[in-house]
Amino acid sequence: MTQKQSLSEKEDLHPRNKHRARYDFKSLLKSCKELGEFILVDPENGESIDFSDPAAVKMLNKALLKHFYGVEIWDIPATYLCPPIPGRADYIHYMADLLASCNEGVVPIGKRVSCLDIGVGANCVYPLIGNKEYGWSFVGSDVDQVSIQSAKKIIKSNGALKDVVDCRLQSSKSRIYRGVVRPGEWFDLSICNPPFHKSLADAQERAKRKWKNLNPKKEDKTILNFGGQNTELWCEGGEEAFVQKMIEQSASIPATCFWFSTVLSKKSSLPIVYKTLKTFKALEVQTIQMSQGQKVSRIVAWTFLTKEQQAEWRRKRWTVKK
Repeated sequence: MTQKQSLSEKEDLHPRNKHRARYDFKSLLKSCKELGEFILVDPENGESIDFSDPAAVKMLNKALLKHFYGVEIWDIPATYLCPPIPGRADYIHYMADLLASCNEGVVPIGKRVSCLDIGVGANCVYPLIGNKEYGWSFVGSDVDQVSIQSAKKIIKSNGALKDVVDCRLQSSKSRIYRGVVRPGEWFDLSICNPPFHKSLADAQERAKRKWKNLNPKKEDKTILNFGGQNTELWCEGGEEAFVQKMIEQSASIPATCFWFSTVLSKKSSLPIVYKTLKTFKALEVQTIQMSQGQKVSRIVAWTFLTKEQQAEWRRKRWTVKK
């Protein structure tokens, strides 16, 4: 059984998202012939893939990255997170809008705009999309050595990314920015898709529910169709604890980044996140809703910069010199 791809699900995406239309498998095949073995034809819904098959999902991602973002060579180690590309692109576009809201409606573009990706993962997807769409440069961090090695391999295999994406190992699981952000570095954005489960058991239970939704007539089993290692899927205390730590540590480098941000998968996490932001005196907080069909998440972004500091930042980093 394949997961149906309704038009309404795609229309929920950001207006600039390249994936708002149904997947055009004929065009994707031209970019990635290997996708052909995974394409299924449904008389009612047309061409699709089996979204419960990890290999099919991985090949679809490979095709999307090559077709839309010019990523010629992309692969990830077995069992590592294979994220949905449309949703990841949404985060990038909404953050571009947030920068534009502080820049007279104009999205700052080019490699001088620097983004820090906390938890870049083995897939390195956010830098791939952000650089192609807006020309931004990225620093990606991760606590997992294999993830960093994989991300570096992707960058090295796609030569145009060599000078605009840097991947760094975070040696301490208790630290987020310290040990990654170097003296004198400035970031216009910091993004993060945190591990949102509280335990391995919690992650496995969600996996079972996902499997049942995709395969209601098949034997129940624990399988993650998008993969994922422990550090990618869960941490003690779940996303609430992780984001609280992010906020606390961001307050120690308040002028290093214009907008800190994170995705929150659970609406119930918002009250504690808002309370923590107030405790650490964030001067401005923005909440942006993202949705794809029935899945709803939100971005929470915060800054410690005053309006005067924001204006100075814009003048120094975003103003195009004539």
